[in-house]
Amino acid sequence: MPPSPKAPLELALIGIDTWPVDHVAAIAVGPEGILTSRGEVARPFRLASITKAVFAAACLVAVEEGTLDLDEPAGPAGADGVTVRHLLAHAGGYGFDTGIMQRPGRTRIYSNTGIEVLASHLTERAAMAAGDYLKAAVLDPLGMVDTYLRDPSLAHGLWGTATDMAVFASELLRPTLVAPSTLAEATSVQFAGLNGVLPGFGRQSPNDWGLGFELRGNKTPHWTGSTNDQATFGHFGGSGTLLWVDPRADLALVVLTDREFGPWTHPLWPKLSDKVRQARI
Repeated sequence: MPPSPKAPLELALIGIDTWPVDHVAAIAVGPEGILTSRGEVARPFRLASITKAVFAAACLVAVEEGTLDLDEPAGPAGADGVTVRHLLAHAGGYGFDTGIMQRPGRTRIYSNTGIEVLASHLTERAAMAAGDYLKAAVLDPLGMVDTYLRDPSLAHGLWGTATDMAVFASELLRPTLVAPSTLAEATSVQFAGLNGVLPGFGRQSPNDWGLGFELRGNKTPHWTGSTNDQATFGHFGGSGTLLWVDPRADLALVVLTDREFGPWTHPLWPKLSDKVRQARI
């Protein structure tokens, strides 16, 4: 008996088998959960900057609980005018791994430092370590038992499995930890019109960002597909990882690898994204 034909989404993921990586896992996610998967979905991978998106979700919980206010001051001495909103939106004026470079709200500077400043602020306001708050607010309620901080950085310290990231992607499609209106604000443009550099893809005008989530908008080039809707949001990591959510398609994609981000990702990530997006139509 011949094998049964593969579904379009399953076929879309087969391409990762030829990627120039040692280990890879991919999962397509819909509101109903995992649609199809391929690769080592139970293997822990370094999530790198996808950590920022998970931490952002914890900050949204903190906002709803009243632990944080988006427009409260959040910078240390010498960071006049910097708020929680600025830091989540990479508009606080901090450099990539340095201190204040500009006044807040002037340009979009993707900043690990800004996220660490926010983590320190959350630690103070919650009276518990920000990493512990993230676990209590996001990881434990969602049952993400295989996701953990290997180092204390809330900018890039998480490790986790594709299966756990699929759970997180499902949460971003149908939020349960925060109100839909809260997630809607987090995935809308903050400080509209700011230009800046999207790491690895060059200067973008504008370089739209939400609250911890990068927004696709009209950016070119971009790591998502050309068929992804402008409302697509998510994050990619320097460890060769990505997570996007396309709300118009009711679809999300998680891809984790063990090869550092670089030129190899530029043709492969958009191509896979387009195949997955088109297979869902």
